[in-house]
Amino acid sequence: MKNIATYFSLLTLIVLFNTACGPAKLATGYVTQDGAWCWFSDPRAIYSGDNIISGWVKEDGSIEAAAFNSKTKAVETKMLYEKLQSDDHNNPAFVKAANGAIIATYTTHSGRDGFFKQTTTNGSDVLSFGAAEKVILLDSNTLKDFPKVHVTYANPYRLEAENNRLYCFGRWTGYKPNMMWSDDNGENWTKSKVFITNHPFDPNNRPYVKYYSDGQSKIHIIFTDGHPRVEPTNSVYYAYYEDGAFYSADGSKITDMENIPFEPKDASVIFQSNEKEGRAWIADVAQDEKGQPVVLYTKSPSETDHRYWYAKYDGSKWINHEICKAGKWFPQTQAGKEEREQHYFGNMVLDPANSNVVYLSREIDGVFEIERRETNDDGQTWKVKAITQNSTYDNVRPYIPRDGSGDQEVVFWMENRKYIHYTDFQTAIKYYVHK
Repeated sequence: MKNIATYFSLLTLIVLFNTACGPAKLATGYVTQDGAWCWFSDPRAIYSGDNIISGWVKEDGSIEAAAFNSKTKAVETKMLYEKLQSDDHNNPAFVKAANGAIIATYTTHSGRDGFFKQTTTNGSDVLSFGAAEKVILLDSNTLKDFPKVHVTYANPYRLEAENNRLYCFGRWTGYKPNMMWSDDNGENWTKSKVFITNHPFDPNNRPYVKYYSDGQSKIHIIFTDGHPRVEPTNSVYYAYYEDGAFYSADGSKITDMENIPFEPKDASVIFQSNEKEGRAWIADVAQDEKGQPVVLYTKSPSETDHRYWYAKYDGSKWINHEICKAGKWFPQTQAGKEEREQHYFGNMVLDPANSNVVYLSREIDGVFEIERRETNDDGQTWKVKAITQNSTYDNVRPYIPRDGSGDQEVVFWMENRKYIHYTDFQTAIKYYVHK
């Protein structure tokens, strides 16, 4: 009887303790049940105080922003633009201006004139986002040299060393990488300038670009020849922008702003594609503790065999190592039809606070799962932790917030209940807080 009484006394204490402390906070859950994003409009999420500011495209094409508190798991959402276009290319990207306001930028897919921007009136309070304004980016002189308009993606960054100038990058005039800037917290913008192109101009060629900024003076840039579906040998290149000029990885000057655009062959080559190793595509770029670039990209010996690669620049050369096989594409190909996006791999992301950490999505037993991987030898070997297992739905396109890391490592990703095409999806955004 004494043992039974002791047992019930301990049970009562446990119940009282759990009640007083509240329910346990789960390490994973949903940020939204209705949201999708691509991987060429970034930063898709940034830290601001205790919150992570993020956003997505809803199934009906509406653009939504959110503030997610990784400690309380609370989510606040704000509709930015109702029923803009059902296309995951249109997800918003975010930057904090020098005055503390959050600016969201986004486009339609293949728009005709500019990108949208919205600004908070109360710091990082997403509920204070104002109305959408369109920034008309076309320049008549640039159009004469590059006569094609195809406005997609908007990637904003701020450089403190340039008096807090805001830059925005996208695929705009000429179907090529463009840039423009603002010196008044996003109120007014220059017209866009093409900064990468082949010569002679090919209106059907479209390099894909990823960016990462240290927030101070430098913007890291990785890019390809074009789309791997189109380019028989799609290679990966690197350059960085700093103080009015573009440079190769070794610091040698490519060109200054007055003489852009430059050609891909002028930049540093990370991987020169060839028939055996396959066409490449890019996933992410960040920097290590020394400020040197770290890059994630794919090689595809075949469209059903995508390989993930990790590259670091050590100050004199690129160190490249394969991480793992990633499987095939994740879109759900309809019976009797050929897959339109055979290079839509599960994707991967670097932790900007620790470039030895990679979150990736790869196919396991027919389903795409999220893994955390960490290396201590420049990518030769990896410690692996499964984040999702035995999933019903595919888990793809992980992303780690930028602009500081708080005191927690957080990753978001898409859960695909349906993903037929980038215009036909039913997806959610999930989170994981690493312990």
